[in-house]
Amino acid sequence: MTIFVEIADPYTSLIGPALIERSAIMTLELQGSIPESDLTIFVTDDSRIHQLNQEYRQIDAPTDVLAFPAGYTDPDTAHRYLGDIIVSFDRARNQAQRSENTVEDELQLLVVHGVLHLLGFDHDKADDKEKMWLVQNQILNRLGVNVSLPE
Repeated sequence: MTIFVEIADPYTSLIGPALIERSAIMTLELQGSIPESDLTIFVTDDSRIHQLNQEYRQIDAPTDVLAFPAGYTDPDTAHRYLGDIIVSFDRARNQAQRSENTVEDELQLLVVHGVLHLLGFDHDKADDKEKMWLVQNQILNRLGVNVSLPE
């Protein structure tokens, strides 16, 4: 399993890749994902995630996390590539302040949330949301993350 983590320059001194990677690995392990799975996580700013949200979802606003499932097998490694997750550090910091969470906990929440989307979870319908939030809370508890989640 390989988790590729890229953190935009303004944030490299504020957050390390190990925290991001740990959250993704725990999610994959607890969901029984095969060890030969890879994914990429980018931590960026509101401006970049706003651009991506506009381009791919036609939503003209920043968001906290985007997930782009891929689900193909890399012919060179025979690993299943799950997809890309983009996290806005700016959104994570703002949400942490509003909910009195730490930025680190908020980032872990967003990574777990993004990985669950890559694994097929969604929250468009009430039943799906309830299931996703339950799994998300279980993973966050295992990570030792105590965050206030939105309704």
